[in-house]
Parts: sequence; C-alpha cells; structure tokens
Amino acid sequence: MFSNYLIHLGIIIMIFSILGMSLNLALGYTGLVNLGHIAFYGIGAYTSAILVMHQVPFLLALLVAAAFSAVAGFVLTFITRKLRGDYLALVTLGFTFMAFSVFINWTEVTRGPIGIPGISRPDIFGFVILGNVSYFFFTLVVLLLVGGFLYLLTRSRYGRLLEAVRDDSMGLEVFGKNIFRLKYQSMMVSAAIAGIAGSLYAHYISYIDPSTFFLNDMVVILTIVIVGGLASIKGSFFAAFIIILIPELLRFVSLPPSMIGQARQILYAVALIGILMYRPKGLFGKVDLE
Repeated sequence: MFSNYLIHLGIIIMIFSILGMSLNLALGYTGLVNLGHIAFYGIGAYTSAILVMHQVPFLLALLVAAAFSAVAGFVLTFITRKLRGDYLALVTLGFTFMAFSVFINWTEVTRGPIGIPGISRPDIFGFVILGNVSYFFFTLVVLLLVGGFLYLLTRSRYGRLLEAVRDDSMGLEVFGKNIFRLKYQSMMVSAAIAGIAGSLYAHYISYIDPSTFFLNDMVVILTIVIVGGLASIKGSFFAAFIIILIPELLRFVSLPPSMIGQARQILYAVALIGILMYRPKGLFGKVDLE
C-alpha cells in the first residue's frame, strides 16, 4: 500500500517537474511573466482526453494536445505583445480565467463542471500502460526527454538569445533581432510542453474537471519555478520534489479535514519565504526575481 502511494507521488512530482521546467523557459529565460500557464496545461489535458475518447491513437492525441497548447501560447503572446511587467502578468492571469470559463461552460465538449471520467491509459502501438509502475517509468522517460531538450535548448546560441530578450530586449533589437518572434517561439515551446504534461495527467488520473486547471495549481507551479530559481531547469526539477512533498507531511499530522487546504497554503508560503530569505535567487537561480 505504501509503495503504491510513493509511486503515485513520484508520478505527480514528475508531471509538476515538467510543468515547472516549461514555465521556467518563458518566465526564467525569456522574462515573460506568464500567469496563464495552467491554462495550457488544461488545454493539453482536455484535448488529449477528448481525442482518445473518439478513438484517436494516444501518440497522435498527445501531439495534437501539444500543438493546440502551442497555438494558445502564440495567441496569448500576440495579444500581449506590447505589454510588460505587471500589465503582462494581469492579462495572462485573465487568460487563466478565460480558459477556466471555457472548460466549465462548453458543456457539449468538456462536460462542464461534471468533468470527463473514464479516460483510458495510453496505448502505444498496442502496448497499454495499465499499472502505476509502468506509468511511472513512462512519465520518467517523458521527463528525461523534456529535461534533456530544454537543457540543450537553453545552453545553445538560441538560449542565449532568449536570455538577451529578458535582460536587454532593446539592445538586442538594435542588432536586428526580431524580439516578438523570439517571445512567441519561447511561449509556444513552453505551452506545448505544458500541454504534454496535461495529457500525462489526464491519462494517469483518468478523470479531469475544470477545478484542476485553476489558480491553486498555478500557485504551485509558480512556487516551483521561484523556489528552484529562475533560468534553471535543474532547479525546477528539484523544487518540484520539495513543493509537492511538503504538503504530504500533513497526512501524518492529525488535522481536521477543513484545515488541510489552508494548512497546505500556509506551508507553501512558509517554504517560499524561508528559501528566498536565505537564497534570494532560489536554489539554483541565475537571476534575481524582480
């Protein structure tokens, strides 16, 4: 029983690691304050679940989920192309509310607040990933592929261009670089990876509803990025362990059920404040949080 719990916890940690890494590409490396990242996660989850339920092969559904999330990332970047800082954050936060409204009101497709039950496990060329142990290793492979891809990307010449967008976009523009193109490319890659994480979550839990893709989980993802450190893929990976494991300690503390939710939020806040007091850039961050 306890081993099953640890396997489940490991899968959730890896999914949130992927989410943290993907947000870090846009926020940490490119400087795009995106509070709508949870919407890309939800788009990926709903797209993959609906397609598979209509007999579309899982791998194709996964790719389409990533593509739909990437398109949403492009649209959000285009809408906010003239905004920066707090204004950008507010508009992207509004995108989260808009996506949530679509999830909950487009009942013909998403089933609204009822959610979508009975989502099948991935079927890859006839091999169905049924057990949690198999799903653990499947998620681990995806995590390694995503982490390796982002590691190579951020350390390439292209990655240095993204950092230049964050640090001195005006100076980069003087050298003839298309700032908007770099921003939307970064956001699209970030959103596509979030869509992949959404697909992994939907097919693991086998049930999704709009409440899963709202502000609570957005706070968790943002906390992972900040605690791990901006512009650090490694930091997002390790921070996911810390941020996901801390609330699990409450399972071993006798608390009334009505207090567990509030206690988790308090633990997130204490962890965030404590780490940033002693390491202002996060665990492995390269830049300050401004």
